[in-house]
Amino acid sequence: MCITGRRIKMEQDSLLQRYRRDRRKLLEFLLSSGLIKEVRTPSGSTPLSDADFDKLSADYILHCIKSGGIVDVSEASKKYYAESAHPIMIHSKLGDSYFLTSDPDIAGSPPRRVPPSTSVSSNNHASSSSSKLDSFDMKSVETHGDDYGLKQKVEAAVARASFTDSGIPSLGLPTLKTGLSDDDLRESAYELLLASMFFSGVELFPVEDRKKEKNSKFLSRLKSKREKPHSRPQLSERHSELVDTIRAQMQISEAMDACIRRNMVQLTARRTCGQIDLPQISLELLIGIFRSDFPNEKSYIQWKSRQVNILEELLYFSAELPETERVIIKTCLAKIRDTKEWDVAMSPAQRVEIISSIRQVASKAFFQQGKFGLQNETYYWQAAYHLNIRLYEKLLNGVFDILDEGQLIEEADAILSLIKLTWSTLGITDKLHDALYGWALVQQFVDTAEGTLLEHAGLQLQRVVSAKEDDCNEGQYMNSITCLKERNGSQKKLNLVQSIFLSIGTWCDSKLQDYHLHFSEKPVHFKKVVALASTIGLLSSADCADKVIVNASREKVKSYVERSVEAAIGRVAVTVLESKERTHRLALLANQLRLIADRELKIFFPVLRQWSPESMMISVQKLHQFYGEILIPFLKGVSSLSEDARSVLPAAYALDNELGQIYTSALEEQKVQHSPRPYLDHYQIEKVSGPLIIDWVIGQHTHILEWTRRALDLEVSSMDWEPLSFHQRQAASIVEVFRILEETVDQLFGMNLPLDITHLQALLSIVFHSLDAYLQRVLNQLVEKNHLYPSAPPLTRYTETAIPLIKKRLNEYKVLDDIMLDRLNELTIPKLCIRLNTLQYIQKQVGVLEDDIRNSWAAVRPSLNQTQAEEEPVEILESDSLTHNETVDELFGTTFNIIRDTAKDIGQKTCDLIGTRVVFWDLRDAFLFHLYRGNVESTRLENFLPDFDTVLDNVCGVIDDAVRDVVVISIYKASLALFGYYLMEVLAVPSLIRISSLWKKTF
Repeated sequence: MCITGRRIKMEQDSLLQRYRRDRRKLLEFLLSSGLIKEVRTPSGSTPLSDADFDKLSADYILHCIKSGGIVDVSEASKKYYAESAHPIMIHSKLGDSYFLTSDPDIAGSPPRRVPPSTSVSSNNHASSSSSKLDSFDMKSVETHGDDYGLKQKVEAAVARASFTDSGIPSLGLPTLKTGLSDDDLRESAYELLLASMFFSGVELFPVEDRKKEKNSKFLSRLKSKREKPHSRPQLSERHSELVDTIRAQMQISEAMDACIRRNMVQLTARRTCGQIDLPQISLELLIGIFRSDFPNEKSYIQWKSRQVNILEELLYFSAELPETERVIIKTCLAKIRDTKEWDVAMSPAQRVEIISSIRQVASKAFFQQGKFGLQNETYYWQAAYHLNIRLYEKLLNGVFDILDEGQLIEEADAILSLIKLTWSTLGITDKLHDALYGWALVQQFVDTAEGTLLEHAGLQLQRVVSAKEDDCNEGQYMNSITCLKERNGSQKKLNLVQSIFLSIGTWCDSKLQDYHLHFSEKPVHFKKVVALASTIGLLSSADCADKVIVNASREKVKSYVERSVEAAIGRVAVTVLESKERTHRLALLANQLRLIADRELKIFFPVLRQWSPESMMISVQKLHQFYGEILIPFLKGVSSLSEDARSVLPAAYALDNELGQIYTSALEEQKVQHSPRPYLDHYQIEKVSGPLIIDWVIGQHTHILEWTRRALDLEVSSMDWEPLSFHQRQAASIVEVFRILEETVDQLFGMNLPLDITHLQALLSIVFHSLDAYLQRVLNQLVEKNHLYPSAPPLTRYTETAIPLIKKRLNEYKVLDDIMLDRLNELTIPKLCIRLNTLQYIQKQVGVLEDDIRNSWAAVRPSLNQTQAEEEPVEILESDSLTHNETVDELFGTTFNIIRDTAKDIGQKTCDLIGTRVVFWDLRDAFLFHLYRGNVESTRLENFLPDFDTVLDNVCGVIDDAVRDVVVISIYKASLALFGYYLMEVLAVPSLIRISSLWKKTF
């Protein structure tokens, strides 16, 4: 991210200046308080006010006051200089705080990447889980029951896994003899860049006593307004902002930048040759920059040591000089290093003389003819390539945003164009640039895990691969840039490009050896790393026609799959063994292995299939075999559906089923018709779980029948057939029965175990017997409606016979006893209506229950069909499938149709009983009262209608809307039957015998 041109208001005083001011005030207070009794100096006692407060240690003075009040000024100064080597600290109970020389408010946000480990021996793995295998201690794991050989399996996984450092290997360049640090190289690289720009003819003009305000956006907040303005030459406007961006990117202060520019202008003015080298830059800076240009002595000494080390590295250790000239170089550099001699004892003329001596030797080396005859080649191209390459790497790192190190700044292309000006000095070619830039991008990805960097790296390295072959001279030069790499246990010299490719390939290989570890959290990086491996030749390219290379890549990918899956299995096994969850370990392990298979299928296999189409089958076999060897001992010990069995068996069945489907799909996709192992050897869980499920269903059968009986008993004794609510007018007992049945269905199918038609039969048997028992008890509580009919009139008490000679038979009617009367009194109209509502609810809810069971059964059928498909021919499966479906439909039809018909019949009987009871029992007196009073004109049915309407209103207020019309019709029929009885008794006409028979047939 680039934030060019942003201006940030900064404080006038830094924290360090505030600290110094507060310290001076503290010392002044101590002086005026009289706590200091005596001040000692090398010349004797002197007042403390004459001392330089800025060079005295306040902590030392406070300590002296506590111990007696005698202060030694020389000791206070020594303490001050000793403390200046470390950050200024404030110790408090809340923690230690320290002050910085720079303002933290303008330093920006901290880098997002995790800082590197300080331990050299620790493994730099991408995930915290990577250390689980190597740190796994078998003795430290507590054993909770039998682990079924899981610990031994983990030990084997630990033995097979490799724990190599996942960091990217170095290039193996020759070491720097002078010990130049990364900061030294970065600052020297910036000096070289500025010098190259000036010597390349970049336009410049002077600007007097003016600080530039137009800086790069993203680094404007890194500048300090406290820096003093300098009179310095400025680059042209079109380059100034870009150079300031580079300066801040490489963390160079404005003051030092001004000094470098001033001296480079002078060097450019004196030289006629347009080419510059590193010794010239260092010598010019040594003669043109002084102690006064630095904020403190320490900074100056560090800067001077760096310049001397650069010269020593180039002229003493790298250049092939005569011994006399080497002695001159060594002697002169030693004098420069000596601060007292160089900065105090020597006069400017003497310093110029020493610099001139070094410059003469450097000029001889510079003008030596190059070894390879390349354009602009200098002696240092080959003699100091180990330093040149490191400096160029620091320049390339300037394109990465220091506030967000995973991003390239917007000016990256422009900066790369300027960096190109250093090629003639550092001996960089197009091919070297592409290789080194790709190397820098890969290194930055390793530090930041920003995927776009890998894409850019792949493009750069692809340019190296596709570049035309080097000519003879350039090829010799490329081969002269050698790196020492360890390969197959021995050290081997490679050229720089080969070393870069080998280091990147080694890193890619280490990542792909355990891709489940490195790419599970950020799977998008996996494809990019594989593409990078293909670019550098670790894997064959898509258009490769060489069968040997293709086969080698296939075998390499197979090894990646095997090793990565084994390592992933080992990690999840360790996690399971160390888990404190109450869930059984084998269940946890099965779930974790399913996650591995899912990641392999969705993330890794689509990328790896290009090289190894069978990689998915390899991973499935590894997972299936590992878990199967642990599961078999557990299956042998299962004798009931215990808590452990209910936990492990479904998890194992789900894993077996999922792995089987993946394996079969992979086979079909690859069209492997004659594979030696066309299908996996399933765990045979159904053979263990099948009998156990039957036993469980039988136990549930007895349990549910008991609950059904109890629910009806509570209905009769407590609930008294009251509606569940105003909107739900059925009895509470039937709701409880269906709840129990639904829970049983959910429990059975919720076991997630293989089921067959035997289990379905047992379940439907539970449903049938439970509902049938309920319906039979409801039926047994009803009475026949004939008990409510009155006896026939006297003239119609005999029925007609077909043979006149036979004596007429009496018309039978039943006499109500006390038991029957009690039952009729209990069967009130509201209770009968609630029963009828309940029967209607049964017919409706039976359909819902049937659909639920059908859907649940259909959900388990695909897995059953899949299992059978792996064992039987297709033509047999089709016929068996038809037979099976017909059997299932017959089971459902038989069970639920009988329940529906029974509920319907009992409902019709209840409905008839309601009508008969309303008219012949509840309204009998009111009916007779209206019919047997007054004259004939007053005996009309209309007089009875108000009472009739009242009863209908009461019934309609209780009955469900679905059966309301049927109940009303039943009441009307019963009222007409009663009226027929009345006519036969009042008129007493023999011809009404036929009317009586008609009424009986009708009603």
